Amino acid sequence: MSIERESLVFPKFLNQLAKDLNKFYREKVGSDFNIENKGNTRKFNPVTTFDKAFEKLIRKKISQNFPAHKIIGEEFKTKNKKSDFSWIIDPIDGTKSFVIGNPTWSNLISVNYKGSPIFGLANFPALDKYYYNKSDSLAYVVEKGKRRKINVNNKSKFSEMKLAGEFHGWLNLNKQKKIPKVLQLMQFPSSDALSYVNFCEGRIDSVIQCVNKIWDIHAIIPIIKASGGIASTWNNKDPKNAGTILVSSNATIHNKMLGFLKPLSKFVPGRVN
Repeated sequence: MSIERESLVFPKFLNQLAKDLNKFYREKVGSDFNIENKGNTRKFNPVTTFDKAFEKLIRKKISQNFPAHKIIGEEFKTKNKKSDFSWIIDPIDGTKSFVIGNPTWSNLISVNYKGSPIFGLANFPALDKYYYNKSDSLAYVVEKGKRRKINVNNKSKFSEMKLAGEFHGWLNLNKQKKIPKVLQLMQFPSSDALSYVNFCEGRIDSVIQCVNKIWDIHAIIPIIKASGGIASTWNNKDPKNAGTILVSSNATIHNKMLGFLKPLSKFVPGRVN
């Protein structure tokens, strides 16, 4: 497949994939599931039978439509390692939320070309809504079957901005003391990938997170770009590198936040890919 055809093929596929995933969820909702801990005894890193079932379904749909493409998923081995096109899958982003019945969890899928995310899908089955980009300047939310265009609030002022943040237990108290202005600005909790897409709708103006892995952020990057937002790591590198992530609705906010985060700009908590 040529890169020229992508603008028609991939958004259509992702749109249908969201519908297939939501149908699967509705058929299975309320079913029992098993939980395993992928982490060590000190840290709870759950994976459920639903995580694995979602990823198997996503892989099946991709393989049926794009058999030569590389697939990288959180739960299973990489497939077709030599393709320029790759799919990055987080079958359930926010498994802890899923386990306790919090509806903020999602299915995250990105299409990458030569390692860079070009299309993304953030699907929230329990909320009956999903987000995707149709191009690098056009993104949508589809809620209860109705589609509308989304944009960040790029006119927001720093003095009035709404900031959501989550350190995922990786930023200890001593490190948090190095960014006091950031802590003062954090009025809103960060709720898994839902905070990123709320940002894309203009509901909040900036989001910071730690320990994002490639499957946590790659699906979100194209949607942020298409909705007019800015994304980088805390040291102002390409967000496709994952790790510490900052997204902002305009350059003024982003540059100020980078300045506040500078004392921890070299801090890369945990394994990022």
